[in-house]
Amino acid sequence: MLLYIKLAWRNIFRNKRRTIISGLAIAIGLASLIYVDALYIGMKNNIVDNITKSFMSDGQIHRKGFRQRQEVELTINNIDDVVKNLKKEKIVDKFSVRAYGFAMISSSNNVNSVVLVGIDPDRERYLSQIDDTIIKGIYFKGTDDNQIIIGKKLAEILEVELGDRIVVTVAQANSSELSQELFRVSGIYFLNNPQFDKGMAFIRLGKAQKMLNIGKGGHEIAIKLKKGIDRIHIDKLNIWKKFSSNGNEAESWIDIMPQMKMMFEMTNLSLSLIGFILFAIVALVIINSLFMSIYERMFELGVLRAIGTRPSGAFKMIIFESGALAVFSIILGIILGYILTFIFTKVGIDYTGIEMMGVTIKNIIYPVMELRQFIIYPIIVFFITILVGVYPGIYAAKLQPAEALRKSL
Repeated sequence: MLLYIKLAWRNIFRNKRRTIISGLAIAIGLASLIYVDALYIGMKNNIVDNITKSFMSDGQIHRKGFRQRQEVELTINNIDDVVKNLKKEKIVDKFSVRAYGFAMISSSNNVNSVVLVGIDPDRERYLSQIDDTIIKGIYFKGTDDNQIIIGKKLAEILEVELGDRIVVTVAQANSSELSQELFRVSGIYFLNNPQFDKGMAFIRLGKAQKMLNIGKGGHEIAIKLKKGIDRIHIDKLNIWKKFSSNGNEAESWIDIMPQMKMMFEMTNLSLSLIGFILFAIVALVIINSLFMSIYERMFELGVLRAIGTRPSGAFKMIIFESGALAVFSIILGIILGYILTFIFTKVGIDYTGIEMMGVTIKNIIYPVMELRQFIIYPIIVFFITILVGVYPGIYAAKLQPAEALRKSL
């Protein structure tokens, strides 16, 4: 065994330039896989953060049927008990009750339909980025119930500025009565999402409950879980089943946005396809390198066979050369992959403003390095290199001494 290892290292470096070129080609493929995997993880984390920190939160509780029909009457059943139980949950960090209603907002210049959202300002700041996205004015301040926060696009449609008055009209629950209130614009937000910036307005929860005639009820409880929870597979947690009772349904963000799960699966498929292409290129490089080495040493192989070397010995020699080339390439690939990925973990990649499946990327994407990237991919490269070396090894084993000596002349 030791003899074959020594021979393998000696033979692959008999032609240093070819070995270095072949090793670099394989190393670049390995480094690319490490980098793409790290970038994919960073992109997923970025998208999940954008979803869960903007307004969705980690999960939500609704009355069954509310998300589909958006009827004002469908408030959460036994909301006081739900809130009490949420306070006891160890994995729940923060939560906030919200009230929803379709509304018409009118100014002296224009009118527009929106989703009116009643929120608890003190709790909401921990679950969404509304307070952080205020570009004009202030987040809710004091106890004035007639403050309203609207999006930049909506302000442009209504042609209003800070301090201007607007009239909000909603239909009350369990009746055909309309409720109308005068509000003063206290803040204008910009989430860089047309759906939000044009179609949502925020008022205090108590005021919304009064206007919608739902008492102390609410249509949604947004939930933020504690740090350390895997938010990509958050739908597997038992909390959603636990609170899906008494006519209510609790869902994680990934259940509310199943298209994102599909996107992640497609990205996994794309990563596998990239890996397949890179490994195919690696296989061709290895086969080419080993066959060139065999043809250069045809006389040597003929002599070895002539003096009694068994076919299995020639086969082993080529396989060990393949393994030596793999080890050399993997070392180079790990170094290149680490350097490349490390640089981008500090610099990041700016995809801000790009929309993917309805989610706008707002932050720079930073690749995430994991230990498995430097273990799994090198192991795969090693075994593929050994596997690919079988064909040249069989060819070398089948060489007849006379034929090998004649080809070398």
